[in-house]
Amino acid sequence: MDNSKLGKVVVTGGAGFIGSHIVDALLENGNYVTVIDDLSTGNIKNIEHHLSPSSSVGDGKQAVSHYKGKTPNFEFVHGSITDLLLLQKLFSGADYVFHEAALASVPRSVANPQVSNEVNITGTLNVLLAARDNKVKKLIYAASSSAYGDTPTLPKREDMAPCPQSPYAVTKLTAEYYCGVFTEVYHLPTVCLRYFNVYGPRQDPKSEYAAVIPKFIELVKSGKSPVIYGDGEQTRDFTFIRDVVAANLIFAKNEATGVYNIGRGERITLNALANSVIRRMGKNIKPVYAESRAGDIKHSLADISKARAVGYNPQCDVETCLTEVIRSM
Repeated sequence: MDNSKLGKVVVTGGAGFIGSHIVDALLENGNYVTVIDDLSTGNIKNIEHHLSPSSSVGDGKQAVSHYKGKTPNFEFVHGSITDLLLLQKLFSGADYVFHEAALASVPRSVANPQVSNEVNITGTLNVLLAARDNKVKKLIYAASSSAYGDTPTLPKREDMAPCPQSPYAVTKLTAEYYCGVFTEVYHLPTVCLRYFNVYGPRQDPKSEYAAVIPKFIELVKSGKSPVIYGDGEQTRDFTFIRDVVAANLIFAKNEATGVYNIGRGERITLNALANSVIRRMGKNIKPVYAESRAGDIKHSLADISKARAVGYNPQCDVETCLTEVIRSM
Protein backbone atom coordinates (compact mmCIF):
# COMPACT_ATOMS: atom_id res chain seq x y z
CA MET A 1 0.00 0.00 0.00
CA ASP A 2 1.24 3.49 -0.83
CA ASN A 3 1.15 5.40 2.45
CA SER A 4 2.15 8.78 1.01
CA LYS A 5 -0.13 11.72 1.69
CA LEU A 6 -2.89 12.71 -0.71
CA GLY A 7 -3.54 16.15 0.79
CA LYS A 8 -7.08 17.44 1.25
CA VAL A 9 -9.60 14.65 0.75
CA VAL A 10 -13.40 14.46 0.78
CA VAL A 11 -15.12 11.15 1.57
CA THR A 12 -18.81 11.01 0.70
CA GLY A 13 -20.64 8.47 2.81
CA GLY A 14 -17.71 8.56 5.22
CA ALA A 15 -19.81 7.49 8.21
CA GLY A 16 -20.75 4.26 6.46
CA PHE A 17 -19.14 0.86 6.79
CA ILE A 18 -16.64 1.14 3.93
CA GLY A 19 -16.30 4.91 4.00
CA SER A 20 -15.37 5.06 7.69
CA HIS A 21 -12.56 2.55 7.20
CA ILE A 22 -11.22 4.66 4.32
CA VAL A 23 -11.39 7.70 6.60
CA ASP A 24 -9.35 5.89 9.27
CA ALA A 25 -6.63 5.03 6.77
CA LEU A 26 -6.51 8.55 5.31
CA LEU A 27 -6.18 10.18 8.72
CA GLU A 28 -3.56 7.66 9.78
CA ASN A 29 -1.53 8.75 6.76
CA GLY A 30 -1.75 12.43 7.75
CA ASN A 31 -4.32 13.69 5.26
CA TYR A 32 -6.91 16.40 5.84
CA VAL A 33 -10.30 14.67 5.62
CA THR A 34 -13.81 16.05 5.24
CA VAL A 35 -16.68 13.59 5.55
CA ILE A 36 -20.13 14.31 4.19
CA ASP A 37 -22.89 11.91 5.20
CA ASP A 38 -26.61 12.34 5.78
CA LEU A 39 -26.63 9.34 8.18
CA SER A 40 -29.57 7.74 6.36
CA THR A 41 -27.57 4.50 6.26
CA GLY A 42 -24.27 5.57 7.83
CA ASN A 43 -23.71 5.57 11.59
CA ILE A 44 -22.06 8.37 13.53
CA LYS A 45 -20.52 5.74 15.82
CA ASN A 46 -18.27 4.71 12.92
CA ILE A 47 -16.44 8.05 13.02
CA GLU A 48 -17.07 9.37 16.52
CA HIS A 49 -13.50 8.47 17.52
CA HIS A 50 -12.41 11.28 15.18
CA LEU A 51 -14.93 13.88 16.42
CA SER A 52 -14.35 16.51 19.06
CA PRO A 53 -15.79 15.42 22.46
CA SER A 54 -18.00 18.52 22.36
CA SER A 55 -19.72 17.37 19.15
CA SER A 56 -23.29 16.13 19.45
CA VAL A 57 -24.65 14.98 16.12
CA GLY A 58 -28.41 15.03 15.60
CA ASP A 59 -30.76 12.55 13.97
CA GLY A 60 -30.33 13.71 10.38
CA LYS A 61 -33.57 15.67 10.18
CA GLN A 62 -32.13 19.12 10.79
CA ALA A 63 -30.41 21.44 8.33
CA VAL A 64 -26.81 20.98 7.23
CA SER A 65 -24.43 21.04 10.19
CA HIS A 66 -20.62 21.08 10.51
CA TYR A 67 -18.75 19.28 13.27
CA LYS A 68 -15.09 19.63 14.24
CA GLY A 69 -12.71 16.76 14.70
CA LYS A 70 -10.37 16.01 17.59
CA THR A 71 -7.61 17.40 15.37
CA PRO A 72 -7.65 20.12 12.71
CA ASN A 73 -7.25 17.37 10.08
CA PHE A 74 -10.86 16.18 10.30
CA GLU A 75 -14.34 17.59 9.94
CA PHE A 76 -17.75 16.02 9.55
CA VAL A 77 -20.52 17.63 7.54
CA HIS A 78 -24.02 16.37 8.20
CA GLY A 79 -25.53 16.79 4.74
CA SER A 80 -26.52 15.07 1.52
CA ILE A 81 -24.88 14.53 -1.87
CA THR A 82 -28.20 15.59 -3.39
CA ASP A 83 -27.26 19.15 -2.31
CA LEU A 84 -25.05 20.39 -5.15
CA LEU A 85 -24.38 23.82 -3.62
CA LEU A 86 -23.10 22.17 -0.45
CA LEU A 87 -20.81 19.89 -2.44
CA GLN A 88 -19.42 22.85 -4.38
CA LYS A 89 -18.39 24.47 -1.09
CA LEU A 90 -16.96 21.31 0.46
CA PHE A 91 -14.91 20.37 -2.60
CA SER A 92 -13.17 23.75 -2.74
CA GLY A 93 -9.44 23.04 -2.52
CA ALA A 94 -9.94 19.28 -2.40
CA ASP A 95 -7.28 17.12 -4.05
CA TYR A 96 -9.15 13.80 -4.07
CA VAL A 97 -12.71 12.56 -3.62
CA PHE A 98 -13.64 9.06 -2.47
CA HIS A 99 -17.30 8.68 -3.43
CA GLU A 100 -18.78 6.00 -1.16
CA ALA A 101 -22.21 7.51 -0.54
CA ALA A 102 -25.11 5.42 -1.85
CA LEU A 103 -28.27 3.59 -0.91
CA ALA A 104 -26.56 0.23 -1.16
CA SER A 105 -29.25 -2.41 -1.10
CA VAL A 106 -30.95 -4.49 -3.77
CA PRO A 107 -34.15 -5.09 -1.73
CA ARG A 108 -34.37 -1.40 -0.82
CA SER A 109 -34.11 -0.42 -4.49
CA VAL A 110 -36.78 -2.92 -5.47
CA ALA A 111 -39.09 -1.46 -2.82
CA ASN A 112 -38.34 2.16 -3.72
CA PRO A 113 -36.47 2.63 -7.01
CA GLN A 114 -37.10 6.37 -7.14
CA VAL A 115 -35.17 7.10 -3.93
CA SER A 116 -32.27 4.88 -5.06
CA ASN A 117 -32.21 6.77 -8.36
CA GLU A 118 -32.14 10.16 -6.65
CA VAL A 119 -29.22 9.32 -4.37
CA ASN A 120 -27.16 6.96 -6.52
CA ILE A 121 -27.52 8.66 -9.91
CA THR A 122 -28.43 12.31 -9.28
CA GLY A 123 -26.22 12.37 -6.19
CA THR A 124 -23.27 10.97 -8.12
CA LEU A 125 -23.80 13.49 -10.90
CA ASN A 126 -23.66 16.23 -8.27
CA VAL A 127 -20.42 14.80 -6.87
CA LEU A 128 -18.88 14.71 -10.35
CA LEU A 129 -19.97 18.27 -11.13
CA ALA A 130 -18.49 19.58 -7.90
CA ALA A 131 -15.27 17.63 -8.48
CA ARG A 132 -14.98 18.96 -12.03
CA ASP A 133 -15.70 22.55 -11.07
CA ASN A 134 -13.18 22.45 -8.21
CA LYS A 135 -10.48 20.78 -10.31
CA VAL A 136 -10.15 17.68 -8.12
CA LYS A 137 -7.11 15.58 -9.09
CA LYS A 138 -9.01 12.28 -9.10
CA LEU A 139 -12.33 10.77 -8.05
CA ILE A 140 -12.50 7.18 -6.79
CA TYR A 141 -16.02 5.78 -7.13
CA ALA A 142 -17.47 2.84 -5.21
CA ALA A 143 -19.00 0.83 -8.05
CA SER A 144 -20.69 -2.54 -7.66
CA SER A 145 -20.33 -6.08 -8.98
CA SER A 146 -24.14 -6.06 -9.29
CA ALA A 147 -23.55 -4.48 -12.71
CA TYR A 148 -22.73 -7.94 -14.10
CA GLY A 149 -26.09 -9.41 -13.14
CA ASP A 150 -26.58 -13.14 -13.42
CA THR A 151 -24.71 -13.82 -16.64
CA PRO A 152 -23.42 -17.42 -16.53
CA THR A 153 -19.79 -16.68 -17.40
CA LEU A 154 -17.39 -16.85 -14.44
CA PRO A 155 -15.25 -15.15 -13.37
CA LYS A 156 -16.65 -11.72 -14.12
CA ARG A 157 -14.34 -9.58 -16.25
CA GLU A 158 -14.49 -5.84 -16.73
CA ASP A 159 -14.88 -6.24 -20.52
CA MET A 160 -18.08 -8.30 -20.16
CA ALA A 161 -21.37 -6.71 -21.18
CA PRO A 162 -23.21 -5.55 -18.04
CA CYS A 163 -26.60 -7.05 -17.23
CA PRO A 164 -28.08 -5.28 -14.19
CA GLN A 165 -31.03 -7.09 -12.61
CA SER A 166 -32.24 -4.63 -9.98
CA PRO A 167 -32.87 -0.89 -9.75
CA TYR A 168 -29.82 -0.70 -7.46
CA ALA A 169 -27.60 -2.31 -10.09
CA VAL A 170 -28.95 0.06 -12.75
CA THR A 171 -28.15 3.10 -10.59
CA LYS A 172 -24.60 1.95 -9.83
CA LEU A 173 -23.90 1.16 -13.48
CA THR A 174 -25.35 4.47 -14.66
CA ALA A 175 -23.06 6.28 -12.24
CA GLU A 176 -20.10 4.39 -13.75
CA TYR A 177 -21.08 5.69 -17.18
CA TYR A 178 -21.22 9.21 -15.80
CA CYS A 179 -17.71 8.77 -14.38
CA GLY A 180 -16.42 7.64 -17.76
CA VAL A 181 -18.05 10.58 -19.53
CA PHE A 182 -16.58 13.08 -17.06
CA THR A 183 -13.13 11.59 -17.68
CA GLU A 184 -13.47 11.72 -21.46
CA VAL A 185 -15.36 14.98 -21.86
CA TYR A 186 -14.21 17.08 -18.90
CA HIS A 187 -10.80 15.45 -18.26
CA LEU A 188 -11.64 14.64 -14.65
CA PRO A 189 -9.69 11.45 -13.80
CA THR A 190 -12.11 8.88 -12.37
CA VAL A 191 -11.79 5.22 -11.47
CA CYS A 192 -14.70 2.89 -10.73
CA LEU A 193 -13.95 0.08 -8.28
CA ARG A 194 -16.51 -2.70 -8.61
CA TYR A 195 -16.70 -4.09 -5.08
CA PHE A 196 -17.54 -7.77 -4.62
CA ASN A 197 -19.42 -8.47 -1.36
CA VAL A 198 -17.37 -6.45 1.09
CA TYR A 199 -17.39 -7.60 4.72
CA GLY A 200 -15.66 -6.69 7.97
CA PRO A 201 -16.08 -4.91 11.32
CA ARG A 202 -18.73 -2.14 11.54
CA GLN A 203 -21.24 -3.70 9.17
CA ASP A 204 -24.70 -3.22 10.65
CA PRO A 205 -26.31 -6.62 11.33
CA LYS A 206 -29.63 -5.18 12.50
CA SER A 207 -30.72 -3.43 9.33
CA GLU A 208 -33.47 -4.96 7.25
CA TYR A 209 -31.00 -4.68 4.38
CA ALA A 210 -27.95 -5.99 6.23
CA ALA A 211 -25.26 -7.87 4.31
CA VAL A 212 -25.25 -11.62 4.71
CA ILE A 213 -22.12 -12.11 6.88
CA PRO A 214 -23.06 -9.76 9.76
CA LYS A 215 -26.64 -10.97 9.60
CA PHE A 216 -25.53 -14.62 9.88
CA ILE A 217 -23.23 -13.79 12.79
CA GLU A 218 -25.86 -11.79 14.66
CA LEU A 219 -28.45 -14.57 14.34
CA VAL A 220 -26.08 -17.36 15.33
CA LYS A 221 -24.77 -15.34 18.28
CA SER A 222 -28.30 -15.11 19.64
CA GLY A 223 -28.88 -18.83 19.09
CA LYS A 224 -31.07 -18.40 16.03
CA SER A 225 -30.69 -20.13 12.67
CA PRO A 226 -29.17 -18.09 9.84
CA VAL A 227 -31.69 -17.50 7.06
CA ILE A 228 -30.64 -18.39 3.52
CA TYR A 229 -32.75 -17.15 0.60
CA GLY A 230 -32.84 -19.88 -2.03
CA ASP A 231 -31.08 -23.25 -1.82
CA GLY A 232 -27.81 -21.90 -0.43
CA GLU A 233 -25.75 -23.12 -3.36
CA GLN A 234 -25.41 -19.59 -4.71
CA THR A 235 -21.81 -18.38 -4.45
CA ARG A 236 -20.19 -15.09 -3.52
CA ASP A 237 -16.72 -13.60 -3.78
CA PHE A 238 -16.31 -12.01 -0.34
CA THR A 239 -13.79 -9.18 -0.02
CA PHE A 240 -12.37 -8.11 3.34
CA ILE A 241 -12.59 -4.43 4.22
CA ARG A 242 -8.80 -3.95 4.59
CA ASP A 243 -8.31 -5.11 1.01
CA VAL A 244 -10.97 -2.65 -0.19
CA VAL A 245 -9.33 0.22 1.69
CA ALA A 246 -5.95 -0.73 0.24
CA ALA A 247 -7.46 -0.73 -3.25
CA ASN A 248 -8.88 2.77 -2.79
CA LEU A 249 -5.52 4.19 -1.72
CA ILE A 250 -3.67 2.41 -4.50
CA PHE A 251 -6.02 3.69 -7.19
CA ALA A 252 -5.93 7.21 -5.79
CA LYS A 253 -2.17 7.33 -6.26
CA ASN A 254 -1.81 5.55 -9.60
CA GLU A 255 -2.76 6.84 -13.04
CA ALA A 256 -5.42 4.21 -13.74
CA THR A 257 -8.88 5.26 -14.86
CA GLY A 258 -11.89 3.19 -15.91
CA VAL A 259 -13.45 0.12 -14.28
CA TYR A 260 -11.68 -2.40 -12.05
CA ASN A 261 -12.94 -5.42 -10.13
CA ILE A 262 -12.11 -5.39 -6.43
CA GLY A 263 -12.67 -8.87 -5.02
CA ARG A 264 -10.76 -11.79 -3.60
CA GLY A 265 -10.92 -13.90 -6.75
CA GLU A 266 -12.36 -16.86 -4.81
CA ARG A 267 -15.92 -17.92 -4.05
CA ILE A 268 -17.84 -19.76 -1.36
CA THR A 269 -21.42 -21.04 -1.21
CA LEU A 270 -23.80 -19.48 1.29
CA ASN A 271 -24.33 -22.96 2.75
CA ALA A 272 -20.60 -23.27 3.43
CA LEU A 273 -20.48 -19.75 4.81
CA ALA A 274 -23.38 -20.35 7.21
CA ASN A 275 -21.90 -23.62 8.43
CA SER A 276 -18.52 -21.97 8.95
CA VAL A 277 -20.08 -19.24 11.08
CA ILE A 278 -22.01 -21.82 13.12
CA ARG A 279 -18.90 -23.97 13.64
CA ARG A 280 -16.68 -21.05 14.65
CA MET A 281 -19.25 -19.81 17.15
CA GLY A 282 -19.74 -23.28 18.67
CA LYS A 283 -23.50 -23.44 18.15
CA ASN A 284 -25.60 -26.55 17.49
CA ILE A 285 -28.05 -25.10 14.98
CA LYS A 286 -28.74 -25.39 11.26
CA PRO A 287 -29.61 -22.82 8.60
CA VAL A 288 -33.22 -22.32 7.55
CA TYR A 289 -34.28 -21.57 4.00
CA ALA A 290 -36.65 -19.00 2.51
CA GLU A 291 -37.82 -18.13 -0.98
CA SER A 292 -35.28 -16.48 -3.26
CA ARG A 293 -35.45 -12.67 -3.37
CA ALA A 294 -36.11 -10.60 -6.48
CA GLY A 295 -32.94 -9.08 -7.93
CA ASP A 296 -30.52 -11.46 -6.17
CA ILE A 297 -27.93 -13.11 -8.41
CA LYS A 298 -26.93 -16.76 -8.32
CA HIS A 299 -23.15 -16.66 -8.65
CA SER A 300 -20.47 -14.02 -8.28
CA LEU A 301 -16.72 -14.32 -8.80
CA ALA A 302 -14.25 -11.59 -9.73
CA ASP A 303 -11.45 -11.76 -12.24
CA ILE A 304 -8.99 -9.41 -10.50
CA SER A 305 -6.11 -9.73 -12.96
CA LYS A 306 -6.65 -6.19 -14.29
CA ALA A 307 -6.48 -4.69 -10.79
CA ARG A 308 -3.51 -6.87 -9.84
CA ALA A 309 -1.62 -5.49 -12.82
CA VAL A 310 -1.69 -2.01 -11.27
CA GLY A 311 -0.85 -3.01 -7.69
CA TYR A 312 -3.95 -4.47 -6.03
CA ASN A 313 -3.09 -7.60 -4.04
CA PRO A 314 -5.82 -8.88 -1.67
CA GLN A 315 -4.45 -10.43 1.51
CA CYS A 316 -7.39 -11.94 3.37
CA ASP A 317 -9.56 -14.94 2.47
CA VAL A 318 -12.98 -15.32 4.04
CA GLU A 319 -12.08 -18.39 6.13
CA THR A 320 -9.17 -16.52 7.73
CA CYS A 321 -10.82 -13.15 8.34
CA LEU A 322 -14.26 -14.41 9.36
CA THR A 323 -12.96 -14.96 12.88
CA GLU A 324 -11.92 -11.31 13.12
CA VAL A 325 -15.40 -10.18 12.15
CA ILE A 326 -17.04 -12.51 14.68
CA ARG A 327 -14.81 -11.14 17.45
CA SER A 328 -15.66 -7.57 16.49
CA MET A 329 -19.37 -8.24 16.97
